[in-house]
Amino acid sequence: RTLSSGGGVGFNFGMSEHSPGDEARTRIVRHLTALYPDADVDPIADRLIDAFTALPRPASADGSRRWDQRDAMLITYADSIVGGETPLRTLDQFLNRHVGDAVSMVHLLPFFPFTSDDGFAVSSYGSVREDLGDWDDVAELAKRYRLMFDLVINHASASHRWFGEFERGEAPGKDYFITADPDADLSAVTRPRATALLRPTETPDGTRHVWCTFGHDQVDWDFANPDVLVEMMSIAANYIRRGASVIRLDAIGYLWKQIGTSCIHLPQTHEVVRLLRTLVDSFAPGVLLITETNVPNNENLSYFGNRNEAHVIYNFSLAPLVLHALLSGRATYLQRWMRSMPPGPVGCTYLNFTASHDGIGMRPAEGLLSEDEQRQLVDTVVRHGGRVSTRRMPDGTEKPYELNISLFDAYRGTFTGEDEHQVERFLTSQTIALGIEGIPAIYIHSLTATPNDADGIERTGRARSINRHQWDADELERRFADADSPTARVSSELIRRLRIRARQPAFSPDATQFTLILPPQLFGFWRQSNDRSQSIFAVHNLTAEEQTVAMEDLNLVSTDDWFDLIGGDPMPGLTGEVRLRPYQCLWITNRDGAAGE
Repeated sequence: RTLSSGGGVGFNFGMSEHSPGDEARTRIVRHLTALYPDADVDPIADRLIDAFTALPRPASADGSRRWDQRDAMLITYADSIVGGETPLRTLDQFLNRHVGDAVSMVHLLPFFPFTSDDGFAVSSYGSVREDLGDWDDVAELAKRYRLMFDLVINHASASHRWFGEFERGEAPGKDYFITADPDADLSAVTRPRATALLRPTETPDGTRHVWCTFGHDQVDWDFANPDVLVEMMSIAANYIRRGASVIRLDAIGYLWKQIGTSCIHLPQTHEVVRLLRTLVDSFAPGVLLITETNVPNNENLSYFGNRNEAHVIYNFSLAPLVLHALLSGRATYLQRWMRSMPPGPVGCTYLNFTASHDGIGMRPAEGLLSEDEQRQLVDTVVRHGGRVSTRRMPDGTEKPYELNISLFDAYRGTFTGEDEHQVERFLTSQTIALGIEGIPAIYIHSLTATPNDADGIERTGRARSINRHQWDADELERRFADADSPTARVSSELIRRLRIRARQPAFSPDATQFTLILPPQLFGFWRQSNDRSQSIFAVHNLTAEEQTVAMEDLNLVSTDDWFDLIGGDPMPGLTGEVRLRPYQCLWITNRDGAAGE
């Protein structure tokens, strides 16, 4: 289409003998009517119902809970570690040997055939790359972990079969992609990249200009065509059949386009999320939806909807704010943001991460860090060997979009220069993410303290490769065996803190949280278990100097004895004080959750 509805041939589903309840069908029809007010939506609803009928209940989702303090996620590519067996089996061995039950979820980044963007230009949604392994290897991982798959929902590879049909003018692909007039005013469109939005493509009808939000090898689907909607919802259903317990909606904010608008977060986009939420909750209870929207904080929060969109949203602002706090040695901006953050709605929560396969997004810092503070952050990351990716603004200028750097190397020093506290500073960044409300997510290269991969940038020409290192399995094992290596020091302590966290009901994603008012060199918050039996006061020294916290600045109940879960040390009386070493973290509690096990 040229931003208008088109025909096309989708899957021809017959009605299953198993039908949902009347309420679920009514809701599905309501979503479809909102999306396609001029269409006969009943046949579309039938096709969606058939696609989702008889989905298996995830073995790892017992139905009695969505999440608790035992949940944490590891983010990894299937081939982040190579050597010996196929990468998926090598990953399984790594998890067995070094991680175990310290995490309950694994985000298995795109493992499908692709042509670019390290997996996010998918050329076949239903296959496992042959060089990685097969579906049996994925199923093996799913026996022990709740797996998160990426539904790359905004776009496909320009090498996808359906785009080949578009180029040849053949059904169904000829109606599956968006085109626009290159003379149209597209200045309002929000761009995450500095590349040209439209890609000239030769077809039997002449040159057509295909919409490419992220680059010319990533061509955008036309969701105004209901056949495209059915195709993508069916792919989501297949992922659940293949073992996905969590579906990540990649770049979901850009899904629906309408000239004259920003083409981000449009009402139809939210309606698609609500439709998928209805399908998942009706046919695969226990499966979670998570939206990936690397945007300013208030825009990101909108994907909770009215508790009817994402179960989980990425806490995107956390990463740049924690980085700023530890590089500046001041919690001013981090504390201000934390105090203003709403608790997750009932049945919803946050995914807390400080690093991922992408860079550290700067858009989520907009409105939270001043321009000068952002510039200082950018300059320091560059001094630490990082790169900066930009996006194009409506006036043609470019603005920092994300910081590309290994998170471990981002903490080489502070705004004032490098020092000897890299490991401790880095562990503090991870400990903050472990403690705040939500589910913590640890990138594999954070767990392994991976440095910048400058060779990766040279090899691929892409800034993001700096943080997508591919470890040789034997070399990584040698680093784990060397107790003095950053890999061994970081991983052992991070795994230990994950295990401590997993025992504490006050760290449940649903537990109460309150931000403490402390001197700016310290960052702290209070968590309380749902039954009010356990409190944890998490206090973090953000500086390379000793800091003192007075016990009277915390809300310690006088009838309880208080101690630090991380170090095991007892705390002084209510009128005393405790000194924190450089970058020391305290989890001050009145009881160890393990005592009740």
